[in-house]
Amino acid sequence: MIFLRALVRLVSFVLLLALALVGAAIALFSIQGGDTGLSIPSLAQIVQLPELRGTLDDFLAALERPGPVAAMTLLVAVGAVVLGALLLIGILLPRRERMVTLDSSERGMLAARRRPLAQLAAALAERVEGVTQARVRVRPRRTSGGRLKVRADRTRAAQPESVKQSIAHALEPLTGPFELRARTSSRVGESGSRVQ
Repeated sequence: MIFLRALVRLVSFVLLLALALVGAAIALFSIQGGDTGLSIPSLAQIVQLPELRGTLDDFLAALERPGPVAAMTLLVAVGAVVLGALLLIGILLPRRERMVTLDSSERGMLAARRRPLAQLAAALAERVEGVTQARVRVRPRRTSGGRLKVRADRTRAAQPESVKQSIAHALEPLTGPFELRARTSSRVGESGSRVQ
């Protein structure tokens, strides 16, 4: 599924880039009127549209006849349909949200979404004396538990080590009973930060 989403993004980017380049070329060649200079007929001659028409007619006539060209065309067409279907699946299927598994047993599983869990941890960290603001990122592990990365802004008077220890103690209701590990960093709050 991740591969399909990455493929959709890559194909979308390439197609949008090609469309932008073609649009820029047409806009550039639309500056002047007439048949010479920066004009649309001049652009058609540069990309050899009259010769391309003859080549395309020959190719389409070869497609109508049975033979190796027709078989190759059929394979390419089937491949294009399959690729289009995969791209549609990559776009339309909803992405599964990664949950943080807090506890699991025979009776069931206790899981939390990352954003509410980060907001809860930030609220607990901001209650610490000397912390003016806390930002928390939650990274779930594959099996159970996860990591809390806490970045706290502190007042100038607060000592960094005491703030880290106080935040670790404040997060104990989350990290104690569940398999969550907290990594805390602090810095002096910038101007405009919340005042304690």
